[in-house]
Amino acid sequence: MTTETIFYIIIAGVLSIALAVFMYGYKSKQSGSLPWVFGILRFITLFSILLLIINPKFKSETYTIEKPKLPVLVDNSASIGELDQKENASQLLQKLKENSALNDKFDISYYSFGSDFRESDSLSFDEKNTNISKALASVNEIFKNQTAPTIIITDGNQTLGSDYEFSSATFKNPIYPVILGDSLKYTDLKIEQLNTNRYAFLKNQFPVEVILNYSGTNPVNSEFVVTQGASTAYRTNVSFSENETSKTLNFTLPANSVGLQKYTAQILPLADEKNKTNNSKQFAVEVIDQATNVLVVSKITHPDLGALKKAITTNEQRTVTLKKPAEAVTALNDFQLVILYQPDRSFASIFAEIEKLNKNTWVISGLQTDWYFLNGAQDNFNKEASNQSDDVQAELNNNYGTFAVDDIGFNNFPPLHTEFGALTISVPNEVMLEQTVSGIANGNPLLATMEINGKREAIWDGEGFWRWRARSFVETESFQSFDDFIGNLVQYLASNKRRSRLEVSSETFYYNNDPIKISAQYFDKNYVFDGRASLNISVKNKETEKQTVFPMLLRNNYYEVDLNSLPAGEYTFTVTVTNEAVSSSGNFTILDFNVEQQFLNADVSKLRRVAQNTNGKAYFAAQSDSLINALVENTNFQNIEKSEQKVVPLIDWKYLLALIVLALAAEWFIRKYNGLI
Repeated sequence: MTTETIFYIIIAGVLSIALAVFMYGYKSKQSGSLPWVFGILRFITLFSILLLIINPKFKSETYTIEKPKLPVLVDNSASIGELDQKENASQLLQKLKENSALNDKFDISYYSFGSDFRESDSLSFDEKNTNISKALASVNEIFKNQTAPTIIITDGNQTLGSDYEFSSATFKNPIYPVILGDSLKYTDLKIEQLNTNRYAFLKNQFPVEVILNYSGTNPVNSEFVVTQGASTAYRTNVSFSENETSKTLNFTLPANSVGLQKYTAQILPLADEKNKTNNSKQFAVEVIDQATNVLVVSKITHPDLGALKKAITTNEQRTVTLKKPAEAVTALNDFQLVILYQPDRSFASIFAEIEKLNKNTWVISGLQTDWYFLNGAQDNFNKEASNQSDDVQAELNNNYGTFAVDDIGFNNFPPLHTEFGALTISVPNEVMLEQTVSGIANGNPLLATMEINGKREAIWDGEGFWRWRARSFVETESFQSFDDFIGNLVQYLASNKRRSRLEVSSETFYYNNDPIKISAQYFDKNYVFDGRASLNISVKNKETEKQTVFPMLLRNNYYEVDLNSLPAGEYTFTVTVTNEAVSSSGNFTILDFNVEQQFLNADVSKLRRVAQNTNGKAYFAAQSDSLINALVENTNFQNIEKSEQKVVPLIDWKYLLALIVLALAAEWFIRKYNGLI
C-alpha cells in the first residue's frame, strides 16, 4: 500500500470513531452497556464502508514446487516389430511407469510417434512411416522454456522428414535415446532407392534409376532384374565388396502400351541374407498417348515465369513453352492453354488469333500490364487504370466450387504487386482468391475463373507470385502444395471436358505407405457446389471381390475419403450421392511397399551422436536401470520453487461485505430486542 492510502485509512478510522462516539456517547439516551455495544457495531459498519470506498490493494504471494518434466517418446512404427523389439519397448515403458523414484522426481508424460506425433494412449507398432525429426521438434516446442530431459525409445530408423541428427542440434534439453535393436552387421543386399517418372508417353523410353546397397565384408556377385508380369524387361549382373558397397544403375524401359504398367525390381538375394524383403520393390508408370501443352506468352523477363514453369512441369504430363508475342501467333494451335503474362499492345495479334481459334486462356496482369489495351482487347473484364501501384494479399473463397482448392496458407503469403483500381468482371464467373489490404477485403478479385460456351478463362491480377512458391517451401520444406495449386488450375483451364455435377479426382496408382485419398465435388442443378449432400464411395477389390463402402467427409469445398486401410491390390470404385441419380466410377491400384521392412538393425551410431550433441547419453533397452539411475541422480534436474505475486483489491474481499451485513443485522436485532425500534 502507498503512504497516501495508509493516510486515508487513518482518517477513515478517526472519522468512524468520532461518528460512533458522537452518536452513542455524546447524544445517546441509552444507559449501561448498550451505548458501548451500539458504538462498536456502528464503528465497524462505518469503518468497513469507508475502507470499501478507499479500496486499498494488498499483495499476496503463493509458492509452488514444480518438478522437472520428462517426456518419453516411443516409436510406434512397424520397424519395431520387424526387428522383434515390441516386448522390449513395452517392458521398458512399464518399468518407467512403475519406478517410484523416477516418478517422484519428474513429471513424466508419454508420447508416441510414427508418421505423426501424439500423446500416447496405446501402442500398436503398425504405423507405416517414422518421422523422428517431427517428434523431437514437437517436444522441443512444447517444453521450450522448461527443464525437460527427453527419453526417446526407438530403433533410429527414419523414413519421413528431415535428418533428425541435424534438427536435434537446436534441442534445448538433453536427449537420452534408448536403442531398440542391436549393432551387429549382417550380410545384406537391398534396393535402397528407386526413382522413375510417374508418367510416360506412348512409344517413348522412360528412365529408371536404382540405388543398390551391400552390407558385408566378403566380395559377392548377384543379378538385378526388372520384370513385368512373366516377361523380363531388364537384367544386369552386379558385384560388391567391403570397399564397394553401393551401385547406381541407370537404364530406360519402353512405353509400348497405354495405361498403368506395373513392374517388379529385384536384386537376387544371397544364401545367408537375414532380410530378403528389401531385395525387391514394385513400381508403376502410367503411359499416356498425349500430353498437355501449355504456351506462356510474355514480352518481359520475370521470376514469375520460372516459378510458373517449374510448378506446371512438376506433372510430367505437361510441357511448357515460353514465347514472345511475335513468335507465338503462328504456334497457338499446338497448345491446349495459352497463358498471357502482362499483355500490352504487342499482344494484339495474339488476342485476335485466340478469338479465332477459341483457345482457353489465363491472363496474368501486373505493374507492366497495359490496361488501356487489355480492356479493349477482350470483353470479359475491365479495370480502371490509374498508373498507381498497390500491394495486395490473397484470401481463399471457401465457397469456390469449380474444382477443389486447398488453403495452402494464402493469408500468410507475401503481397503481390498490382495496379490500383477496381477490377470488374462482366461475365458469369467464380472468384477463387479475393484481394485483401491489411487483412481487409477490398472487393476486387485476385484470381477468378470463367466458362463461356465451353471456353475456359482466368484472370490473375497480381505479379510476384514467385515469392509464394518460395514461402511455401520455407513453411513446408516442399514446393508441392504451391505446385499442386497451380497444377489444378492448369488442369481445369486446359480441359474442354463438359462439366459434370459430380467431379471425382483420383490417381491411377498409389504406394501403400503414402496417403491414399480420393476427393469429389458435387454440384446442384445450377452447378453451385452443394455442401449439404451425402456422398459415399464403394470400393471393390478385383481379386477378392470384397466390397467396402466409405462415407466421404466434407472439407471446405470438396469431399474426401482416406483409403489407407485398404491392402495392396487392384480396385474399382463408384462414388454415389444419396437420394440422387448421380454417380462416377473409376479404378486405382495400390502397390505394396513397406518401407519399415527395409531395415536390418538399429541406427546405433546416429542415436549416439544425437545424445552426444545434446549432452545426453544413449542406452540399449537392457540398460534401462542405468538410465533410470542416471536421471534420478543427476543434480541438474531439480525441483523449481515458483512464486506468484498477486495484487488483490479490498473490494474483492467478500468477508468484509459479510462483516458489514453482520454488524448492521446485530445492531437491528439488539435494538428490536430492547424495544428501541
